[in-house]
Amino acid sequence: MTYSLLRFGHLIGLVLIGVFVSDLRSRQVRDLRLFAEAIRHVGLFYDGLVVPGAILLLLTGAWLTWMVWGGWNFLNIPWLAGMIGLFAFEFVEGNTVTRLYFMRVRRLTKVSLEQGGVTPELERARHQHLPTFTHFLDIPILLVIVSLGALRPDTWSQFAVGTGLAVVTATLLTVTLPRLYPWVPPVLASQRKAI
Repeated sequence: MTYSLLRFGHLIGLVLIGVFVSDLRSRQVRDLRLFAEAIRHVGLFYDGLVVPGAILLLLTGAWLTWMVWGGWNFLNIPWLAGMIGLFAFEFVEGNTVTRLYFMRVRRLTKVSLEQGGVTPELERARHQHLPTFTHFLDIPILLVIVSLGALRPDTWSQFAVGTGLAVVTATLLTVTLPRLYPWVPPVLASQRKAI
């Protein structure tokens, strides 16, 4: 019974990925107020779902690894070590680069709303490539983690190919999606008066 509950909790943590959808919405809008709302949703998803979901995954995954696979013995099992390694990478990256970036964009968006238009700082933040890449890497890496758990390969080949494809996919998304939804910021109220 404990194994089933832990596995259920682990799967619940896996489906908490609403940040990606909110970010795509923020890229589609041109109105600063709608952009601010989408960024606010990103923050809500991060604080309300992603971080608790990642902690749930960490706790249930550690417990499952300890109970079922004998603790540190997971290092001898390529699919399990791959899952744990990719999760650790995503946990650190998601709570440093990506989350901190969205917190900064949320703060800069609030300042822009107060000033009546997009500030140069928000404009620069919107064009940063590393946070965009790491954000777009989340879903492909998650798919690699799930595929490793579902297929349980005996070698490191699936891990290597899957991780490589995830990096290529994130790179393509980083290059193409911003071009599909170009950011055309409204001018500041002070700039409007000068026109």
